[in-house]
Amino acid sequence: MKKNISSLVKDKSKMNYDLNLLKDMYKKMLLIRRFEEKAGQLYGMGKIGGFCHLYIGQEAVVVGIQSAQIEGDSIVTSYRDHGHMIACDMDPKGVMAELTGREDGYSKGKGGSMHMFSREKGFFGGHGIVAAQVPIGAGLAFAHKYNGNKNVCITYFGDGAANQGQVYESYNIASLWQLPVIFVIENNKYGMGTSVNRSSAGDNLSDRGKAYGIKSEIVDGMDIIAVREAAIKAIEYCRLGKGPYILEMKTYRYRGHSMSDPAKYRTRDEVEQIRKTSDPIENIKVLLNKMGVVDKVLKDIDVEIKSIIADAAKFAQDSPEPSPSELYTDITIN
Repeated sequence: MKKNISSLVKDKSKMNYDLNLLKDMYKKMLLIRRFEEKAGQLYGMGKIGGFCHLYIGQEAVVVGIQSAQIEGDSIVTSYRDHGHMIACDMDPKGVMAELTGREDGYSKGKGGSMHMFSREKGFFGGHGIVAAQVPIGAGLAFAHKYNGNKNVCITYFGDGAANQGQVYESYNIASLWQLPVIFVIENNKYGMGTSVNRSSAGDNLSDRGKAYGIKSEIVDGMDIIAVREAAIKAIEYCRLGKGPYILEMKTYRYRGHSMSDPAKYRTRDEVEQIRKTSDPIENIKVLLNKMGVVDKVLKDIDVEIKSIIADAAKFAQDSPEPSPSELYTDITIN
């Protein structure tokens, strides 16, 4: 991640990438970033309550992996989930409405930032408990195997969650039963306010899968093409019935752990250095320029996306608050 942006696109093989695919990935990453910027703004205005964890800086991870998936694959992640929803084509209006606790949100205003779902899109949360989604991901993968549908489950979690015991229980059962699950460690260097170097023994979190016979790979999570290529390989491995796979994405978040975190545990210079040398959106912009896409085209894409986000914010604020009776819907009582 210390390379200069221009050096990241010197690889001639990248110049042979499908231009329309690259533009689509650029648009989706930019859509996530603009969405998150607006969410941060609305939070500051008091329009969004509770916790709010932004995905700014990590966009290449989920967009690169999503580009390698097929219909029917499932996704589960942590509370830093807005980007994953946008990546799997959930409507920004419904996502923003849920953030503001409105009736037209994906969980009808009851889930907020950390708990929304779309069965139609194969998105199973959004989970507020650290690492709770990892065994759920193994369970979703078991369902795919049981049903014989050749789909896979992409299970995302962070470097902080990688120290939780349920992760290793999930590794064990996934390897034992050869489940089609890709465990994606989004290593953004900080578990809440603690550096990964101070909280985790060993340099690479993905190495821990070796004890369970799980193949793994470390990927530059700021380079969307590297992410996509690694995802293609891991997903094909799982679809062939060879068992689970671990991808450790070395990435970085620009904002604090959540909107309430001033991030005083790192310097402003550190953040600016990553922005300057490794930003995933600037990285792909340079590549698109080299492939003949002029700046005006990219600016027009940005204008279009800003309009989509403005409409989503207006929709969310115009949507009514849920009725008190909504407290009693979608509840299972034993």
